[in-house]
Amino acid sequence: MDMVQMGSFLAELRKGQNLTQAELGDKLGVTNKTISRWETGNYMPPVEMLEELSNMYGLTINELLSGKKLSTEEYKEMAETNIKETLKASAFNLKEKQDYFKKKWLKDHVAVMVVIGLIIIGVFVTGAVLKNVLLGYVAILMLVMAHGWRNNAMMTYVEKYAFEGTIDE
Repeated sequence: MDMVQMGSFLAELRKGQNLTQAELGDKLGVTNKTISRWETGNYMPPVEMLEELSNMYGLTINELLSGKKLSTEEYKEMAETNIKETLKASAFNLKEKQDYFKKKWLKDHVAVMVVIGLIIIGVFVTGAVLKNVLLGYVAILMLVMAHGWRNNAMMTYVEKYAFEGTIDE
């Protein structure tokens, strides 16, 4: 799939309907800058917009993605290629999802981790002030347990949302 070819085709179709980028944007509920980005090949229209454009221009989504009107033979040939390319261009890979949800979990739980850290420091300092070695060991044990909790809780969260879908917010 050639994004520039697709963009040029979209521009050609728009001009064939005697529409400006602003007018098309108004019809689709997007800005003229968005239309420009599609037409220059910088961005691909989202699926719902491809469907709207398909209906508006009387073409298939496959033809829009191919950047030209297709014969029956070309249509079958391009369908699989366009599906694969569209998925590559629009989907996050698993590693990107995992990284996103790790960062989100850490951001959402920073306050809890700070409180746990302060408690552990408090136990350690109290042990040092009272010269109680046992409290020092307890603080170290709490640190190890807190680290394990953080990793397990975060990875459970990441696995749930990276594999099952996005979070409802």
